[in-house]
Amino acid sequence: MTTHENEIMVYYNPKSSRGKKVLALARTVSKNVKEVEYHKTPITPTMWHRLLSRLELRPKDLLNRADPYYQANIRGRDFDEEGWLNILIRNPNLIKAPIVVQGRSAVLCNNPSDIYRL
Repeated sequence: MTTHENEIMVYYNPKSSRGKKVLALARTVSKNVKEVEYHKTPITPTMWHRLLSRLELRPKDLLNRADPYYQANIRGRDFDEEGWLNILIRNPNLIKAPIVVQGRSAVLCNNPSDIYRL
């Protein structure tokens, strides 16, 4: 999953306006942008572990806690790290923001301009 320093990988939901904005900004930063729509291309547990390690986040930190599904089915429950990882894998719609990877760096883009932190 390591990308070349000139290549950017954007993991996002194409239906999200934030995802579209992050992708557009990524294209202004680099000519080599690869898109990964996590709804169409499932991310394996190994890939999630690598992404989370680079982000220095836990699986739980990526979830949109305001989402109705989260509120109805997950809120107030406690899972181990593997359980949270399974929630991410089975419910990619709960991921709150696009993830951008360049080289060995990664950033969760809560705001589109967060891409510049790479």
